[in-house]
Amino acid sequence: MNIGFEERHIEVSGLTTRYLTAGNNDPPLVLLHGVGDSAADWSWVLEDIGTRHRVLALDFPGAGDSAKPRRDYSIDFLTQFLRDFLQILEIPRAVLVGNSLGGLIALRFALSNPEQVPALILVDSMGFGQVVNPILSSLTLPLYGELAIAWCKTPLGAKQRAWSRAALLFANPWEVPAKWLAEQERMGLLPGFLEANLSMLRSQIYVLGQQNLVLESLPQVQMPTLVVWGVNDLVIPYNQAQDAVSRLQQGHLALIPSCGHLPQVEQPKLFADALKQFLPGHL
Repeated sequence: MNIGFEERHIEVSGLTTRYLTAGNNDPPLVLLHGVGDSAADWSWVLEDIGTRHRVLALDFPGAGDSAKPRRDYSIDFLTQFLRDFLQILEIPRAVLVGNSLGGLIALRFALSNPEQVPALILVDSMGFGQVVNPILSSLTLPLYGELAIAWCKTPLGAKQRAWSRAALLFANPWEVPAKWLAEQERMGLLPGFLEANLSMLRSQIYVLGQQNLVLESLPQVQMPTLVVWGVNDLVIPYNQAQDAVSRLQQGHLALIPSCGHLPQVEQPKLFADALKQFLPGHL
């Protein structure tokens, strides 16, 4: 993981919450990760983006080094958690940057609280179409996900989980940063992490694909919105990004070549450049 940013812990709605922060220029950028990931995914771009903006990358409950209570990790719960997080830190307005499930949560928050979100950045976001990789939808089957958890809690299973996720999430899995793999392996062995993330996955995906779609709501999005997508995303095809941008009032599209589901990790410079080109004209 890079240096140059600070790790902090706060209490949000009674839950210990970790976040990473860098920079000091407002309005801040709040970075939201996806299922099975954490704030660490943003560490490859925090310093770069932090030279121009204050950035905060949080661990949702159930992820990273935040608390992992046994509960239902619904999209409504995570959206409310984001609201509470911003309130605790006294952040009245923030650019939301959401990857995968984090993108869907950012979008739902922005639709409900447009005055708090001057701009929106959605990165390989869920919620734009039903199609999703069947590897993920199969995990939502009764008992199958629980059996996968039992195996992944073993040291060998944790390693296999990390490499399997690399093959799914990256266009070039043989070039995945060793620190990303190590973090995936570490998290897989944390008590409560796999159960919480299976609950998150099931909140958005079922055997036939994605649910909680927001395509019909996109014309209501008022703020400038950048949609960033890896051209080689195996989780969600990039044609969903093109469809989404066509429905937005102020939609902009940045396709990242030779890149999968995590542009901020696989192509951090191209990802940061896309944000630098978008943000100055829209804040």
